[in-house]
Amino acid sequence: MKKSFAKFILFTVFKWKIVGDFPRDISKYVIIGAPHTTNYDFVIGLLVKTIRNVKTNFLGKASLFVFPFGYFFKSVGGVPINRKKNMNMVQATVNEFNNRNEFIIAISPEGTRSKVERWKTGFYHIASQANVPIVAFTFDFGRRQTEIFSPFHTTGDIEKDFIYLQSLFKDAEGKYPKNS
Repeated sequence: MKKSFAKFILFTVFKWKIVGDFPRDISKYVIIGAPHTTNYDFVIGLLVKTIRNVKTNFLGKASLFVFPFGYFFKSVGGVPINRKKNMNMVQATVNEFNNRNEFIIAISPEGTRSKVERWKTGFYHIASQANVPIVAFTFDFGRRQTEIFSPFHTTGDIEKDFIYLQSLFKDAEGKYPKNS
C-alpha cells in the first residue's frame, strides 16, 4: 500500500489523527494495541504502520491465512497461528526475536474483540523473555485517533506493570465501547 493512499484514507476519509510515533532507535519491540473491539482495528493499524513506515508483524489465527486472503495477510506481516496444536507461542515468538536483527510484533493484549476482565499475559512474557520493550498503541474511536506511547521495559512485577500499561488505555474508546 502506498503511503499517500494510506494518508488519504486515514486522515481524509476516516478523519483520524496519529499522536506520537514508533521508536526509530529500537529495532525490536512488542506493540500492544487496545482496546480491540472490532476488525476495523486491523485496518487502522495497517494504515498507521504504512504512514509511519514501520515494518510490523502480527499473529493471527491460521484460518485467516487460507486462499484468497492468506497471501494478503502474509504480505502485510501476518504470521499464522494454529491454536489447535499444543505449542508454546510465547517461546516460539521469543525465538523469532532472538533469531532476527529486526522484529516488531503487534499483539492485542485482550486476545479477543470481546470484553475481557483481564488481559492475556503472553505479550508481557514475550517482551520480558526476549528482553525487548513494549510500545502501547490505542484504537480510540471516540477521539478518532491512535496514540503511540514511549517504549516501556517490563520490571518483572507483572501486576504493577499491568496497572501502568492499562492506565495508558483508560481514556481510549473502542468502536464498540461495551467491549472496551
